[in-house]
Amino acid sequence: MSRPMYLHNTLSGRKEEFVPLNPERVTMYVCGPTVYSYAHIGNARPVVVFDVLSRLLRRRYAHVVYVRNITDIDDKINAAASKEGVDIRVITDRFAAIYHDDMAALGALDPDHTPRVTEHLPQIIAMIEQLIARGHAYEAQGHVLFHTLSYADYGKLSGRDEQALMAGARVEVAPYKKHAGDFVLWKPSSDAQPGWDSPWGRGRPGWHIECSAMAEALLGETIDIHGGGHDLIFPHHENEIAQSTCAHGGKTFARYWLHNGFLNIDSQKMSKSVGNVLLVHELLKTIPGEVIRLVLLTGHYRQPVDWNDEIVAESRKKLDRLYGALRELADVEPAAGVTAPEAFLAALEDDLNTPMALAELFELARAANKAGDAADKARIKAQMLDAGRLLGLLQQEPAAWFAHAPAAGGAPTAEEIEALLAQRAEARRNKQWAESDRIRDALKARGVLVEDSKDGQRWRYA
Repeated sequence: MSRPMYLHNTLSGRKEEFVPLNPERVTMYVCGPTVYSYAHIGNARPVVVFDVLSRLLRRRYAHVVYVRNITDIDDKINAAASKEGVDIRVITDRFAAIYHDDMAALGALDPDHTPRVTEHLPQIIAMIEQLIARGHAYEAQGHVLFHTLSYADYGKLSGRDEQALMAGARVEVAPYKKHAGDFVLWKPSSDAQPGWDSPWGRGRPGWHIECSAMAEALLGETIDIHGGGHDLIFPHHENEIAQSTCAHGGKTFARYWLHNGFLNIDSQKMSKSVGNVLLVHELLKTIPGEVIRLVLLTGHYRQPVDWNDEIVAESRKKLDRLYGALRELADVEPAAGVTAPEAFLAALEDDLNTPMALAELFELARAANKAGDAADKARIKAQMLDAGRLLGLLQQEPAAWFAHAPAAGGAPTAEEIEALLAQRAEARRNKQWAESDRIRDALKARGVLVEDSKDGQRWRYA
C-alpha cells in the first residue's frame, strides 16, 4: 500500500500509523448491545462508525475478521424476563433480532461473528480459572473477583489515578473484597435467577469477563483493534485489558483502542431522567435509515454529535443532492476499474475523517452536474458509487430514494403521483398549461415536488 493509515489510539492518546500484527488476518472487536430492550440512537453510532472502518480495512487487507458481541446475560435481561414471566432467551432473541434489523436499516453490514455470552460459558470459566491460577483473582463467598492491585498498569487506558478510578467505578462495597476496586468475574445465582454450573457453584459471569473470553475465542490472545463508545473506556475496557493481559501472561490484549464520542439530543446529554432517549426502531418509522446514517457520519467519530431536527432535515437534503447527481447519470455506465478519488481515501485513512470524506463526495456531485464529456461522466459516476460503498451511502437506485414516502399524513403514494403525472403529461400535450400548473401545485401542496427535465417529468417528496 502506497499510503499509510492512521488511527487515534486511546491507549497512547495520539494518532498512530496502523500496522496490523498479521496483514493476512486483521482483527477487530467491538462491544455490542445488551439485548433487553430497543437500541437508542447512541447505541447506533459505534455500529455505523466501525462499519465504515471495517469497509475501509477490507479495502486495504485481503482478510479482516470483525467481531461484535451480543450480551445476553444481564440483570436487566433477568428483570425483563421476570416481568413477562418468560425465559431470558425469549427476551434476548426478540431484541437481538430487532437490533440486527434496525442496524441493517442503517446500512450496517453484518460482522463476521456476533457471539453471544450464553454460547461461551466454558471459555469464560476457563479464563477465570487462569486468572485464579496466576494469582490475579480470588474466590470469596461464592463470588470470584479480579484483584486490581495485582495488575500494575490498571488505569492506564483511562488515565485515572486510584481515587478517580474508585469514583468512576461506583464500586460496590462488599466485606469479601480484598480491595474496594476489585470487580466481579463470577457471581452466585439464586434459584430464581438464570445460572450455570461452575467450580465456584451455580452462578453467572460478570459483565467485563465476557468480552475478554469471546475476543480470545474468536480472534486470539492479541487483537489489532478494539472499539466501542467513549463511555466504555472505564470501567469496561479498563477491566478487559486487566483480565486479558493477566490471563495471557502479560501479552498485549489490543494494540489499538478506538472510541467514538457521545451523541447528544438538542445539545443535551441523552438520558432517561431527561426523557430524551430516541430509539432507532421508532426513528426508522419516520426517517430513512440512510438519513440517520449520514447524521452519524457528519461529525468526526471521536467528537460529540448533536442530533436535532435541523441536522436531520439537512442530511435528507444532502442525500437528495447526491442522488440527484446520480439520477442525471442514470443512462451512463460507470467506468470500469475506477475507484474513489485519492483525496476521499486519504480522508478516511486519516483517522476515519468522515466529514472530510463527505466533502470530497459532494465535490464529485458538483462535478457530475457540470460534466459534459461522456468519459468524465462515466468516471465520476464510478467514483461516486465507490465512495458511497465505503461510507455505506448511495446503496439504492435514485428512483427508489426519491420515491421514499414521508411519514407525514396526507402525502400521496407513488401510484397516486404517477397517475396524476400521467394526467399532467396529457394536459401538456394538449397545451393545457393552466391544468398542468394546477396538478403540479396540488402535488406541491401535498409535499411532492415535480421537475420538468429533458427526460420528462420527475418527482420527489419534499
